[in-house]
Amino acid sequence: MPSRDFKRTDRVSAELRREIGLLVHAAVRDHHLPSVSVSDVEVTRELDWATVWITALQPERSAEAVKGLKLLGPEFRHALSKMMRMRRVPELRFKYDDSVDKGERIESLLREGGPVIKQDDEEQ
Repeated sequence: MPSRDFKRTDRVSAELRREIGLLVHAAVRDHHLPSVSVSDVEVTRELDWATVWITALQPERSAEAVKGLKLLGPEFRHALSKMMRMRRVPELRFKYDDSVDKGERIESLLREGGPVIKQDDEEQ
């Protein structure tokens, strides 16, 4: 039996990421939410829950964006049921992905060229 390259959850996650990205883009425009984008979607094995990771252009307004998207979650789920060919659309959980913020912080620290701490390997 040939092995599958992708698991079903990976395919569902990719499709949800595309569709939710479109819905979030429209919601940002229509509901005057802070500008956000969908960075990833993780689906549980049973396809009961989908965690939607978002990033914001203004990190200080990320809590406002997550709160607004949580309120729109049931509406998104209903729209997804019309858009996708799935028997049951998973419930959506929105979380802020701070990895971009952490990366930018590390990059700025490296650019500043702060003090470099050396450890002598030859200490005895």
